Amino acid sequence: MFAEPRLISLSQNRTLAVDEYGDANGEPVIYCHGWPSSRMQASGADAASRELGLRLISPDRPGIGLSSFQKNRRLLDWPPMLAEMLDKIGVEKFRIFGVSGGGPYALAAAWALPERVKAATIVCGAPPLFSPPKNRAAAMKTGNANGADDLKNLLFVYRWMLGVYRKNPRVIRALFRAARPLVTLKPPLWMWPWILRVLPMSDAGALRDAAVFEGSFLNYRESWRGSALGVVADAEIYAADWGFRPEEIRVPVRLWHGKDDRNFSWKLAESLARRIPNCASFFLENEGHYSLPIRRYAEILRDLKECVAARRAATISK
Repeated sequence: MFAEPRLISLSQNRTLAVDEYGDANGEPVIYCHGWPSSRMQASGADAASRELGLRLISPDRPGIGLSSFQKNRRLLDWPPMLAEMLDKIGVEKFRIFGVSGGGPYALAAAWALPERVKAATIVCGAPPLFSPPKNRAAAMKTGNANGADDLKNLLFVYRWMLGVYRKNPRVIRALFRAARPLVTLKPPLWMWPWILRVLPMSDAGALRDAAVFEGSFLNYRESWRGSALGVVADAEIYAADWGFRPEEIRVPVRLWHGKDDRNFSWKLAESLARRIPNCASFFLENEGHYSLPIRRYAEILRDLKECVAARRAATISK
């Protein structure tokens, strides 16, 4: 069940739409949704948050869902906006939880607001993808691309979009505008089993439940509610420089990733984890990009709630 959205007015005529789940009197946890996704994604963690005594606060990012669009947005525009929103609702210190495309936003908040963020958890997070053109040219010449240019560790669709965007951003924007009427149509039930066949078994198993499928689609469709431009602008953040180095993050970070993840290979997550000073990482067998948060919300949120000081570690579940 989805929460009733709350519209919070900010400076510069901006508005953020927020859903709240879990325990209204619990410890605050900011939920950073994926892409393309919306504040409604946090509904999947409602039961686990109630059980753990956590107040899950889930905002739409600018241009997504019911939040107002912000032109020329950068990743580091997010922490001050988040801080202003939290001041409005009376939250000082909090923990932060980023899923998939929400990962960079959670890390940006941890970097920019260390006096307020107690700990951060990233689940199946998007890795740094920015690389200066001169570095890309050198990598192509040597055939030894790595880090942000190691595109073989990304889902094919992401590789394609990133390649086209780097050459001509206007093409991607036009494609998203043209595709919006189609991609927001709900696929018929008979088509769903065929869609599941292209996913790893772990993800297909988690998404086969009719209620999960319905909730996932409604959450996805909500992300397009504002405009295609909002969804594109959110995507462009991932291709840009984050504006900070993961090595500069000073709060405890927990990083969870499924070894069956085809969207972002766990090897990219492993590389990112090595760059964050106070990071504990968990790489799980038989979990994919979608199954990991769906199946393990309670376990992951419990770990975040109990996190005070992470130690560098790697845990692989058999």
